[in-house]
Amino acid sequence: MLACADCLVRGAVGLARIAGIPPLLIGLTVVAFGTSAPEFVTALAASLNGVPAMATGNIVGSNIANILLVLGVAAVMRPIVCTREIIGRDGVALLVSAAIFTGLAMMGDFTRPGALLLLAALGCYLALTYRLERQARRSASLHTLKAEEITGLPEGPWAAMAMLAAGPFGIAFGAQLLVDGASQIAWALGIPDATIGLTLLAIGTSLPELATVIVASWRNHGDVALGNVLGSNIFNVLAIAGGVSMISPIAVTPEIARFDVWVMFACSLLLLPLMLSGRQISRREGALLLILYAGYLGSQVVMVKAPIA
Repeated sequence: MLACADCLVRGAVGLARIAGIPPLLIGLTVVAFGTSAPEFVTALAASLNGVPAMATGNIVGSNIANILLVLGVAAVMRPIVCTREIIGRDGVALLVSAAIFTGLAMMGDFTRPGALLLLAALGCYLALTYRLERQARRSASLHTLKAEEITGLPEGPWAAMAMLAAGPFGIAFGAQLLVDGASQIAWALGIPDATIGLTLLAIGTSLPELATVIVASWRNHGDVALGNVLGSNIFNVLAIAGGVSMISPIAVTPEIARFDVWVMFACSLLLLPLMLSGRQISRREGALLLILYAGYLGSQVVMVKAPIA
């Protein structure tokens, strides 16, 4: 599935470059949407297959894993420098998007009215980001670098369209296998669908972010690692939750509404002071994030054995 997602991104970026679309716009839209495709299709497949709680768990669990696990690993490897632009724009956008998602989750299942709100917020974020980076005239912005660092692009429009068409089929097939396998595990072990989404699916769909930040941290590009995680979390709650619930409602179980959504919001809130403290996330703070994630996984085990009343 990850290879198909890479094929989709390369085809879309190649076609966008042939069409003369600016790298900044490619990074903001084509790359961002393309790299979120596995999460989107997995959540959609879970919702359409009659396990919508698994879709909600995947979105919430992925955001928790991205902050606690992915950023924790990256910071332990090398302290992550936090620029003013990332804190003031993406950090605040992450907190606002998490607040909107949490508020909607408290009102019940995600349906089309809520989806419209999430997608409208996504449009505002993309428009604001594009405007700010254009005004700053920063050719080396993170979104521009995301587009320019993609190699192995198709040379002609027909090859680009072929890759663009082949990618979604592979992603859909892989997502279906992932959801079917996760559902069978949940049935065999008697584990709630939401718990599987919060843990197994969440970690699985967070692996691309983990691989990206490990490479970025190893190359001393901590700002790229941080920007990738923040952008991924913003897209998870706005684009994926909004897009999937426009097609099929996403159920919010009482357990997720009472505990996991608030853990996700708390993680988003925790990230701001960590970024502001010395303008970096230190190794010690990275270790703290990993300990918190281990504690969260432990809480899932406890709740499976003794569900919340």
